[in-house]
Amino acid sequence: MTGLIATASAGFHEKPVILAIFVATYLGIAAGRVPGLKLNRVGIALLGAIALMIFGKVTTADVISYVNWPTVFLLFGFFVISAQLRLSGFYDKVAGGISARLGNPARFLLVLMVVTGGLSAFLNHDIVCYVFTPIAGAALLRRQINPVPFLIALAISSNIGAAATLIGNPQDMMIGQIAHLNFGRYILWTFVPVIVAMAAAYGIIWMMSRGKLQPVLPAPNEPSQEIYPFNRAHTIKGLVILVVVVGLFFSPLPKEIVALAAAGIHLASTKFRTDDLLRLVDWPILVLFMGLFVVTGAFQSTGCGDQAVQWLAQGGFNLNAPVNLALATAALSNLISNSPAVLLLLNVADLSHPAAAYILALANSFGGSLIILGSVSNIIVVQQARAMGIRISFRDFARLGVPVTLAALAGLLAWIALVT
Repeated sequence: MTGLIATASAGFHEKPVILAIFVATYLGIAAGRVPGLKLNRVGIALLGAIALMIFGKVTTADVISYVNWPTVFLLFGFFVISAQLRLSGFYDKVAGGISARLGNPARFLLVLMVVTGGLSAFLNHDIVCYVFTPIAGAALLRRQINPVPFLIALAISSNIGAAATLIGNPQDMMIGQIAHLNFGRYILWTFVPVIVAMAAAYGIIWMMSRGKLQPVLPAPNEPSQEIYPFNRAHTIKGLVILVVVVGLFFSPLPKEIVALAAAGIHLASTKFRTDDLLRLVDWPILVLFMGLFVVTGAFQSTGCGDQAVQWLAQGGFNLNAPVNLALATAALSNLISNSPAVLLLLNVADLSHPAAAYILALANSFGGSLIILGSVSNIIVVQQARAMGIRISFRDFARLGVPVTLAALAGLLAWIALVT
């Protein structure tokens, strides 16, 4: 009896500590930094997990159980697949091919968005933006064309295209794994809203930018990133393995095992060193997810997440209503970034019906185009552009991002109304 009382008392005292650490972590993630420290969102999430182990009495066994390891393994596998294609020069080859077709700005914008969105659906969309930005930006400046609307379109099309499949971005991989979604059914459900969003994005960006294509910037600085020479044999190898992996995702085989097997084949390479492949793995994203898994897992263990959803429902806002879930996801994605928003909602929303998970995946991707801070790919494009002397301001991005996001979400809400 004494032991039970002690355990209950400990649990009672731990709950406020866990809630305090959870709130502090998400406030830090929303701010993006801690005054006086050099922490970023990854460091804040990791510190939150460490604080829970020290002060919240979260054990090592708890930490291991909170982390969704299949998602981590799936992410790692695709990072290696993407790294192999990067080292083989595939990304640079495609980006260069697009930049050579600048005769017609409207056609160039269309090709840039379609190719970026298509690649982002199956590969790491952050790397797509990282590679394409300096090559496209330099080509536009050499032709005396203002690159700002095109580079914003690059980021937006990457966000939209990533929503087309369950492997387009880390958040959707996580949603697919945790909600046990069928790869093919997801594509069928999302195809229409993604196409509508991409078409709306192209129309809005071109209509609002076609009168602002005059050159306003100096000659481009040399891109600071490393350019990899094109290797046809290893590019073919990488693409064949990618096609096989995607094909196997339609089978009952565990997706993380398929991705890890592909990563293992690439690691056993006769061309690329293991260190070079692993250097291109996005380790901060993996650490961010593991930290957030621990923070949100501990929060969910307190029962406060379910209580908050019930409290909202009593106040007239049912989070599990499709429209409300879409709007809440888009809003949170811009307040605290889409990865933390998705992981939080995965712990409090009812995803027993696949359509709810589909909405969560689409809304976080579409919502990420609203402002610069809505998505990591947006930040990558802005930073890469700045390194070349191209300034994309918060206002520049929001001017195009806000109407595109509203149109994309309107299309999603119309699709929800139609199919539900």
